Amino acid sequence: MEVEELIIQSALANWILTITRLNKFFGALSPEDFLEPVAPGKNRIVYILGHLAAVHDRALEILGLSSRLHPQLEATFLTNPDRAIDFVPDGAELLVLWNEINKHLYDGMLTLAPAQWVGRHLAVSEDDFKKDPTRSRLSVLLNRTNHAGYHLGQLMLSGKLKS
Repeated sequence: MEVEELIIQSALANWILTITRLNKFFGALSPEDFLEPVAPGKNRIVYILGHLAAVHDRALEILGLSSRLHPQLEATFLTNPDRAIDFVPDGAELLVLWNEINKHLYDGMLTLAPAQWVGRHLAVSEDDFKKDPTRSRLSVLLNRTNHAGYHLGQLMLSGKLKS
């Protein structure tokens, strides 16, 4: 395996590890647990799940893999803070979307060649990419992995993980 392929495989393995940990956390929750805040006055677990699903759904477009599967998530989980909109899908419904989005995302990521990974992502213009070639698809993967890991840390503080 070439160095570039090893780097990409390592990044993908870290993404899978983070998603697997999140799936373990979310899978252990009761319907009531999803409605609990991670800490007093903070976001509810259901909001964090929806937020992560919306961010990963957006990544499909940014990586050039497909259009979003569930663009309706944006208004509830990206544009507005928790509790700003009265209706929030329940945890079980969001878990289905989360799993669908992540499967589609991962399947698409597996199709990218090393040269595509270091190419520009679609949220940056060609001119800006020429100025800063680190704004690549690989940087999006690393950013999304870090973002998911950040929220996993928040969720762990809720004390809801069951062994």
